[in-house]
Amino acid sequence: MKMRKVKIQEVLRNVEITEAAAEGKSLARVNERVVFVPWVVPGDVIDIEIRKKKNNYAEGVAIAFHQLSPYRVDACCLHFGACGGCKWQTLVYDKQLYFKNKQVMDNLQRIGKIDCSKALPILGSERQFQYRNKLEFTFSTKKWSIEKPLPDFSVQKGALGFHIPNFFDKVLDIIECKLQKNPSNEIRNYVREYVINHNLDFYDIRNHSGLMRNLIIRTTDNENGDLMVIVIFAEPSPEIEPLMHAIEERFPQITSLLYVVNMKFNDTLGDQQINVFKGKDFIIEQMPSFNSTREKLNFKIGAKSFYQTNSQQAYRLYKVAAEFAELTSESVVYDLYTGCGTIANFIADSVKQVVGIEYVEDAVEDAEANSKENKINNTKFFAGDISKVLTDDFVKLNIQPDIIITDPPRAGMNPDVIAQLLRIAAKKIVYISCNPATQARDVSMLSEKYAIGRIQPVDMFPHTHHIENVIELNLR
Repeated sequence: MKMRKVKIQEVLRNVEITEAAAEGKSLARVNERVVFVPWVVPGDVIDIEIRKKKNNYAEGVAIAFHQLSPYRVDACCLHFGACGGCKWQTLVYDKQLYFKNKQVMDNLQRIGKIDCSKALPILGSERQFQYRNKLEFTFSTKKWSIEKPLPDFSVQKGALGFHIPNFFDKVLDIIECKLQKNPSNEIRNYVREYVINHNLDFYDIRNHSGLMRNLIIRTTDNENGDLMVIVIFAEPSPEIEPLMHAIEERFPQITSLLYVVNMKFNDTLGDQQINVFKGKDFIIEQMPSFNSTREKLNFKIGAKSFYQTNSQQAYRLYKVAAEFAELTSESVVYDLYTGCGTIANFIADSVKQVVGIEYVEDAVEDAEANSKENKINNTKFFAGDISKVLTDDFVKLNIQPDIIITDPPRAGMNPDVIAQLLRIAAKKIVYISCNPATQARDVSMLSEKYAIGRIQPVDMFPHTHHIENVIELNLR
């Protein structure tokens, strides 16, 4: 009988982790090869078992710790090590900021060959926990749980939580998430308990069967304490009304209790009917005003609305953008990728006119509603593909902009949009980005006519590798 050959994995001994890297991993350099390792922090000295090799890098896992980093702290989350979020939770926050700032500068200099001499110190978040105003949870027939101190997974039925990284059908059952203030945890755990006790079916994404699909909770920081809960069902059912009544009775502080019957194969709600079970179909988030003529702005947020998930840092981010823009009462500003018009309305009191362009029509309706809510009458919003809307004729009809503020998605700006910005040649462009790599690429192309001014990284998401960055571009 022929014995099957067992492959011996390569093991690297006594390796020091030197840097934090993308996707929440850290890295070491061994014999001029970069090795990425999850769940470790810079300063740890470990043994690494190599799991994957490429030409110029490798991926591995820690199998032994010889020395713990002085920058290491204990994770306070029950689910650390299994949940896909908060992967930097064991790294002291000051060092998180250091590596996020380094990530921005490395990308700008390496990809865009950008002069970073005017970069300002990164703005950290005052809150490192309970900073999110929105969380979305998934029901699943496959329940993955973890208990401290060792990862001890079990597969059962009935989970309500977050997807396990790299698995579309496995959900980590969340008992406590520290990213959103209460009653977020109480609501999620109550709904799970109700579903189990009443034998309601958890959703099976492989077979597209089962009743319970998603739960979304949105909180606010304003004095009214608005609270939105959206329950998403996968099919019509007589069980919907009793569950919604139970939530209403248990949590009377909910100001917007909504539900959706989503029978599609994907979870997006953009084309779904939102049903109001109790209260309003929106909540109000408040933000301090940039202009001293008013104290604060109100933003109406519906079930489909986009709003920055860290409300406190969103204000600081927009304040930086407005300061970089150097607005005057005669300024005409174009706000590209305006979303629900938060930036446009934030700066409107300080300028002559703001023209916002956004691809999503529902978001444009939100932007117009937010202008109306705040009695702002010098904004105009247009829906459509920016590369097709922002034409020479559009500029003629809406006045040549003095300033352009752009906040594109992670993929950055379409080359046609960049080409048009170069033709428009506004005096100043303020570029906000959640992806330093694509921002570096785009700014490099814009540098044909623009000089780099101030650079300001802003941490919106503590304990993750994500970072926002603002760059000031001045017409040469």
